Amino acid sequence: MKRNIIAIAIVLTIFGCQKSNEKYASADVIDANELRVPTDSITAEKIIKTADMRFRVKDVQHTKEQLSQTIKAEGGTVAEFSIESTIQETDKIKQSTDSLKEITSYRTQGYLVAKVPSEKLDEFTNTIAKIAVFVDHQSMKMDDQSIAYLANKLKAQNRVDAIEKINKVASKKSANVESSLYIKDDYVDKRIDNMQIDNRVKFSTITLNFYQDNTVKTMIVANDNLYDYRPAFINRLWLGIVNGWTIFKEIIIAVSNLWMLIIVGVLIFVVIKHFIRKDKMAREMATKNLIRNNQI
Repeated sequence: MKRNIIAIAIVLTIFGCQKSNEKYASADVIDANELRVPTDSITAEKIIKTADMRFRVKDVQHTKEQLSQTIKAEGGTVAEFSIESTIQETDKIKQSTDSLKEITSYRTQGYLVAKVPSEKLDEFTNTIAKIAVFVDHQSMKMDDQSIAYLANKLKAQNRVDAIEKINKVASKKSANVESSLYIKDDYVDKRIDNMQIDNRVKFSTITLNFYQDNTVKTMIVANDNLYDYRPAFINRLWLGIVNGWTIFKEIIIAVSNLWMLIIVGVLIFVVIKHFIRKDKMAREMATKNLIRNNQI
């Protein structure tokens, strides 16, 4: 009886260890089936189409609205657009004292980037050609990404195989988690690259540059030359006379405030003149006496 109990205990211990090992290993094992590449045809062509057009139109804004409607009708989307007007020449002609006639010549250009279904790209470019007055430039480029797509696909399959090998050597401690994560992230990158290629194959990118003839616009604007707002010559002359009389009166008033200084100045002038005359007379007398003495 005692031996049976010991045997049962040993069996339970071994079974428990195995369960524990399986539990730890399953925690680190990556399901390779989740990463496996679908078994679709790897020889399918992956052609990316891009187009570019430059053309003249009658009205840029109206053309932009037409293009948006056409793109939407074809199942595409507008990725980017802009409209810009550049002034070529401007002139201002005087209409009255406070107004000018402004004449401006400007050039308007439009820029639009759209994504349209690849199978409708030719039809879309034909529609644009009908909208345009004439087409300056039109081009289309086809980029075969089949080899790159196949390379990403095979590399992704290699990652799946590597994950399967790592899973086989997984232990209760770890299944080399860093290597597993690196391989899985690289696998995700390859799948995303192929998803981007699929999207670019499905939707072609077309760049549109369009413009219209120079437009001349006339409008009345305010006169910003302040000199034109001065009074007429007669009024300015009369104002000058009045202003001159005012300045003269101010000078008289300023001089009257300095009367004491004027009197002092006059007195100093008289005194200096008196001394100068006295000195002159003294010199004359000295000269006469000298002449008289010489005669004697």
